[in-house]
Amino acid sequence: MMSNRTWRGLGAGLLAGAMWGLVFLAPELARGFTPAQLAAGRYLAYGLIAALLAAPSWRRLRGTLGRSEWMALAWLGFTGNILYYLCLAGAVQLGGVAMTSIVIGLLPVTITLAGSRDAGAVPLRRLAPSLLLGIAGLVAIGWPSLASAGSGTLSEGLLGLLCALGALGSWTVYAVTNSRWLARLHGVSGHDWSLLTGVATGALALVLAVPAFLLAPQAHGPREWAWFAAGMGTVALLCSVVGNALWNFASRLLPLTMVGQVILFETLFALLYGFMWERRWPAVHEVLAMVLLGAGLLASALAHRPAAAADEHVDRVTVT
Repeated sequence: MMSNRTWRGLGAGLLAGAMWGLVFLAPELARGFTPAQLAAGRYLAYGLIAALLAAPSWRRLRGTLGRSEWMALAWLGFTGNILYYLCLAGAVQLGGVAMTSIVIGLLPVTITLAGSRDAGAVPLRRLAPSLLLGIAGLVAIGWPSLASAGSGTLSEGLLGLLCALGALGSWTVYAVTNSRWLARLHGVSGHDWSLLTGVATGALALVLAVPAFLLAPQAHGPREWAWFAAGMGTVALLCSVVGNALWNFASRLLPLTMVGQVILFETLFALLYGFMWERRWPAVHEVLAMVLLGAGLLASALAHRPAAAADEHVDRVTVT
């Protein structure tokens, strides 16, 4: 039996994935806006909402954090938000959705490998079944689209691959760094840390907003701008504020090797939302992919079961 601590972590990770899966609909809801504008709009809204929510606790938080914590927040905002989104958008434009989804889908592998020496980690040989099932699920998603995709130039394909690898690396760095900072912080809840990351990201988005909005050639009417603002505000609230808070909660409850597997929930929910948006049932290879991804998550949970049982005595501690 897995401990209550592990079940709570899995539940928080599932809900975070449900929130993050909505991000993939944002470009469809705001067509005509560039990736840089989408990133700047989302993270400006994230920073504003986070600053408003953090305002009542600002005096307490300011006294808790030092220069190293603020530097870490700026680094997390840059790697996990700004750089990741820009690399992801470039990869999709240059290399296609199929190639990008396969590369980004390797996040569970890279995060698990990065956390394999952390406290609470289980041997990699016990994680091999879950990793292989996850990779098989990602191949099942991307391979049919990859095989039928139109061919671009070699230079565009290579640049797209480099962008996808950049997105993979930047979010791996974010996930590992964020998890380790949460483990060492005292007196700062996961929700507060998420809000502070939002404030730092909002400040960085101000720099991105200047070229994104002032130098962009596209002209939009008042109605388009209102729709854009509403969409980015909703994405910022649900995906960045709520989703990141749930992710931080899960990161404090689960070992990093298990956190890496839980991120597959985002892929599963993104697929479900995509089917709903396109108003269709999943194809056979998509059903197979979801079954394989789900089996990988189950295999990961079973692999961590002994470690989770050892944490049973921690369940009485309140995790904030």
